Parts: sequence; structure tokens; C-alpha cells
Amino acid sequence: MKRLIKTALRLKESPKDPTTSFQLWPSRPFTTTTTRLSQESPPTPIQLRAYQEECIQAVLTSITQGHKRLGISLATGAGKTVIFTHLIDRVTPPNPQATRTLILAHRRELVEQAARHCQSAYPNKTVEVELGNLQATGFADITVASMQSILSKDRLLKFDPSNYKLVLVDEAHHIVAPGYLKILEHMNLRQKQPDSPTLVGVSATFSRSDGLKLGAAIDEIVYHKDYIDMITDKWLSEVVFTTVESRADLSGVRAKGAGGTGEFETASLSRAVNSPELNDIVVRAWFAKAAPPKRQSTLVFCVDLSHVAALTERFRHHGIDARYVFGDTPAKERAETLEKFKKKEFPVLLNCGVFTEGTDIPNIDCVVLARPTRSRNLLIQMIGRGMRLHEGKENCHVIDMVASLDVGIITTPTLFGLDPDELVAEKTGGELLALAREGGEKKETAEGREKRMSKAAKKACPTGESYKVAFTEYDSVFDLISDAAGEKHIRAISQNAWVQVNPNKYVLSTDRDVMRLEKEVAEPPRGKDGEEEGERKTMWKGYVMRALSNGKSPWAAPREILRTMDFRDAVHGCDRFVAEFYAPFYISQRMPWRKAPASEGQLRFLNKLRSKLVPLEPGDITRGKAADMITKIKHGARGRFAELEAERKRRERISMYAEMEMQRREMEKVSVGPVAS
Repeated sequence: MKRLIKTALRLKESPKDPTTSFQLWPSRPFTTTTTRLSQESPPTPIQLRAYQEECIQAVLTSITQGHKRLGISLATGAGKTVIFTHLIDRVTPPNPQATRTLILAHRRELVEQAARHCQSAYPNKTVEVELGNLQATGFADITVASMQSILSKDRLLKFDPSNYKLVLVDEAHHIVAPGYLKILEHMNLRQKQPDSPTLVGVSATFSRSDGLKLGAAIDEIVYHKDYIDMITDKWLSEVVFTTVESRADLSGVRAKGAGGTGEFETASLSRAVNSPELNDIVVRAWFAKAAPPKRQSTLVFCVDLSHVAALTERFRHHGIDARYVFGDTPAKERAETLEKFKKKEFPVLLNCGVFTEGTDIPNIDCVVLARPTRSRNLLIQMIGRGMRLHEGKENCHVIDMVASLDVGIITTPTLFGLDPDELVAEKTGGELLALAREGGEKKETAEGREKRMSKAAKKACPTGESYKVAFTEYDSVFDLISDAAGEKHIRAISQNAWVQVNPNKYVLSTDRDVMRLEKEVAEPPRGKDGEEEGERKTMWKGYVMRALSNGKSPWAAPREILRTMDFRDAVHGCDRFVAEFYAPFYISQRMPWRKAPASEGQLRFLNKLRSKLVPLEPGDITRGKAADMITKIKHGARGRFAELEAERKRRERISMYAEMEMQRREMEKVSVGPVAS
């Protein structure tokens, strides 16, 4: 170790030989020896894209304003490593001593990728790696470290924070995990301090589903460019989505986390989806939509090794050269398989947990999501594998195998604000966004409903035009409140028992108080001529309604706690609020009491609404379902039913008038020929 330290110092302090550097790649990978780089082939400077330069300027501006812990939100394929490497030279050291940079990542592939980029961009700097058996000296200009390796034993202690100007974190949605926080504590970055390095974290998915708050490590997001922006600006490949109903039953699949609120447990999920029948559905869907020559390179995401092996066998059974990699595949074998896949030597590559982050395979033109997930981040990461541009690639087809939606899985429609029950066929991201703005397509989804009538008919209108309209009708207020279709979307992104009172209003009851989430549409300003100027803006507002006991009014005046344009952010914000003030027993949708039979009091209340219907008996309905229905009644469902009844009668009148108009036109039709006497 002493010899290595002296070598690194000598390289750092020798101004006479600016071409000497700590060589890591592409000779013997990550060896701890020094070598002279050839002056005959200097690295080709990378031309930054406009948004990459804009992102760097946003970071530099924030630093000059005194900020220390910054986040960059960039879609997969935006070139975050390029931005990282260019930031290194553009961030000014706070003092002559603090000149070094530490890059942190949690996967070997990300560490190696960052090291290669830094070595290429800065041939005159010392670049070292802290990864497994490879140990850095702590004196290099740039150190790229695996989070697991730098935390082992006392390896973190050799990095003196006073010598560092910059700490870069890849895939920074992991940054509030305990290991990362320990590193930040050592680097004086747990709180903003004048003498600490600048922290910059980058991620395509700056959100977490485990309740940990990113604010514990990052103070502000200084730049955001998501995949829709990137596709629109032609920096990422267009994506075409198709969802397939796989008929997998996930009702018995366990979930991780307190109260079962996290991601699915791997073994439990594998048992649910890994069957010959379901695997054949995956293969048949692929044949229908993506078999060559339609698509050349398909990446399939599976649950675990047994799922990979079984699904690979089904592809091969049907004559497809399908191969696989997983976490324990030897590095050399994985690299060889990946290289052949990039050369299109075989059409289907299956994996489990290998290619969700930090993988550059631009030739992928089809992604098959054969594993259900409750993580929006994971879904985006999987889809992102197919978004990179590639010569001859028009778009990437994402085939999402949709399973039971009652257990809160995240599907491609939910990324665009659609109900997770939506089944889409070869729609682009832009088309899904437009569909979401229009309110989504209506589809028969609710099961267990006592009565439901769907109509789709062409009606002749006085204008001569024809329209195809689909309606959902309720014969009683009880039918309306027993319809649980409206809850599927919000319960796919929340662990709490929200109910939908109407399309623009959701309610969450606690033991006493009530949370209310409502959508409001702000009218755009109007010009002098009365015309609208600009677009109407949709805003979701969250309120808390305190229960009163004075007898005059049941509720105090609503108190607004948040407002945001994004529905998912609004739900998560309200969930964070209730988590601080109310016990999970009353609000979580996964409490055991919700599965018990309805109480006598609940049945009495609900049977009053059933009028001539057969009364509910104990055991006909669960306590949780009854609680949801009662909440709907208390917070506006009666009014909603009255609105629907009025709308139904209005449609009946229009239909009657249209029929009369058609009959009149038929009677008054003039035709060539004898006139009837």
C-alpha cells in the first residue's frame, strides 16, 4: 500500500510529464500499475447535446448560489455519465486543497462504465477504482467506488473529505439507503456545510416506494428531463406499448415491507407467474407482435432464475434461439453473451435483475415485461432499456404482461396517468398521454357488481354525423358505491384505503378525520376579445377535514396541505401527511380487519340503500368493503348518483328526439318517380 500511495502522489505532483496517468482500461482491466498514454492518439472530445450543456449550467448556477446537495433527473439514455465527466473539470475547487472527485455507484457495471469514461475524458488525471479486491489509494484525482466495497472494513477512512470538491452519485434514488448515508456522513454531506464537497446525484427515477425521503440527502432537483421530453426531441427512440392480459393470479403473492406495502417477494411472485401456461402466453404474445422480421432484439425481464430457465425453455421449445444471463453469470460469459446479442446473433435475451440499471444495449427494439411489479421506478428502468437510439431502429415495442390489478401492480398505462385496467394495443407514449388527458377509455372491469349495463351504439344525430358512445349505468345508488373500479388506479400507487367519490374526488377516512383529494381545472386568462389565452391547468389539491364534536357541524373548515399538477405526487404527499398523524390501523388497505365480515352496524346502514334489493347478510361483504361504501355515501356518492340519473334521462331524451328526427326525414324523403296520390 505504501508503494501505491507514493506512485499516486508522484503522478499527481509531476508537472514534467503530463501524459502519465493511472491506466485502468482497456489494457489489463483495473490493474494498479502506472503507464504512459500515447500522445499520438488523444481522446476525441465529446460534443455535448444542448440539454446536457443546459444541465451542467443548471448545476453550476446552483453551486454559485450556495447550494451543496443537488439532484439531476434525467431519463435513461440521456447520457448521465457524459454529464458526470464534464462536471468534474467545470466545478471550481472551494480551496486549493480540495481538488478531488469521488464517484459512487452500487453496481459493478456502473463503476466500470464511469471509470472508462473518466479515463478517456481525462488522460492527464489519476483515475482509480474501489471495487472488490481492487483498492484505490485515496489520493487519485478521480476515484470511482462501489458502494459495497467502500463500506467494507475501514476502506472509507482513506478518503479525506477536506480533499474533495465533488461527490457524484449514480442511480441516486438509492441515496437515502443506510449505506449511502454513512458515506455522506463521512464526507460531511449529511447536512449542508460551507466546507463540504458538492454532492450531485443523478437518476431517471427520483422517487421511492419505501417511505424514505430523498430530502435526507438531496436538497433540490436542479434539472429535469424525462423520457417523454427526450422522445419528443428525438434524443430517445419512440416507444410503442401493448398490454397483454396474462391471467396470472397475484392475490396470494406476499409483499415486502411493513404491512406488505413494498415490492413483491421474489419467491412468492415466481410461483404465481412461472407456469407452463403463463409462459406460453408470453411466448405467443411475442410471436404475434415481435418475432423476426418485426423485431430483431428482444430483452425479456423475468422474476428469478427459475423463471428465466423455464421461459427460456418455452422459447426454445418453439424453435427460438433464446439465451439468458442472471446475477451469478460469470463476468466473461455475460460479456460474451451480451456482445453476441448486440451483434444480433440471436433474437431473445432473458434476464432477472441484471439489466434494470446502467446497461447500454441500443439495438434492443422490443422489451417484454414478464414480471409484474409494484415499483414505478423499476417499470421505468425496464422500459428504458429499449429507448436508446440505434441505426435502423424505428421504435421499441414494449409488451407488458398485465396480471391481476387488484393487488396494486404498476403497468405501462399508469405511467401516463391512465387507469391500470386499461389494455392498450400498439399505442405510442404520445397517444397514451393524449388518452390520459381525455380521461381514458371506458372498459368493463368491475367484478362482483350486482348489476351493470354497458351500451355502445351508433346514434344518428341531426347533424348527420354518427358517434360511438360507451356508457356505464347504475340502477341504484348501491350499485354505484359498490363499484370498486375507480379505486384501482389510486390503490395501485398508495398503500392506503382511498375511495373514489367521483372522477375528480378521492377520500381517505381515518379514525376521526378525513383526507380529501380533489382535482380543479383553472380557467386560462382571456384576452381583450374574450378568447382564451394559454392552456387550462389541472391542479390536484389535498385537504384535511377535522372532525368536530360541538354538534353544530360535523367538520371543521378544510385545511389545504398541498397542491400539485401531478396526481401521483398528490397521492404520495397526502400519504406522507397521514403517516405522521394517524395510525395505519385505520387507513391502510392491507389491515387484517378489512377482510373480516361486515359488522351489524355496517349492514344496517347499507341495507337502507338497497330498497327493494335483497338485504345483505353477515358474510356477504367484508368489513373493509363496507367501510369504503359508507365513506362514499358520507362524502357525496348520493349526489353523484343524482348527476348520473339526470345524465341518463338527458341521453334518453336526445335518443328519442334523434329517432323522431330520423322518422321525419324518412317520411319527407323526396325521390325520383311517381308522386303518391
